Amino acid sequence: MKKGFKQLVDEASAEITTYSVAEAQAKLTDPHVQFIDIRDVRELEREGIVPGAFHAPRGMIEFWIDPDSPYFKPVFGERKEFIFFCAAGWRSALTTKTVQDMGLENVAHIDGGFSSWKAAGAPMMTKPAKNESK
Repeated sequence: MKKGFKQLVDEASAEITTYSVAEAQAKLTDPHVQFIDIRDVRELEREGIVPGAFHAPRGMIEFWIDPDSPYFKPVFGERKEFIFFCAAGWRSALTTKTVQDMGLENVAHIDGGFSSWKAAGAPMMTKPAKNESK
C-alpha cells in the first residue's frame, strides 16, 4: 500500500482549517455558518445529531456540492462557512480537503468529530429512526 488512511488524513489536515469543539460550538448559532454531518444515517440514528446540521452522506458529497451535477444541493450554493464533521474527524478531514480542492470556499472540520462534540457536552438531539417518524 502506497499510502494508508493515516497518511491521507495527516496530509489533508495539513491543508485545511480544523476547529476544536469549543471553536465550532461558538459558531453553532451563526446564520453564516452551516454544519454538515457526513456520517451514515445509521450513525445519526444511533448517536444523535447536531441541531441545525445538514446531512450530506460522505459517498455523495462530490455530487452534492458540484452545481453542474444533477444531484447538486442548493445549500452548497449559499455563501456560508461550511463546517464538516463525521464520527472521529477522519472522514471529515478527507471530505474538507476534497471539497476545498473542488473549489468550495470557507470550509473547515471539527477535530475529533461528533465523538468529541458529544464528549464535550455540546448541544445535540436524537434523530428518530426512519420507521419511527411516521
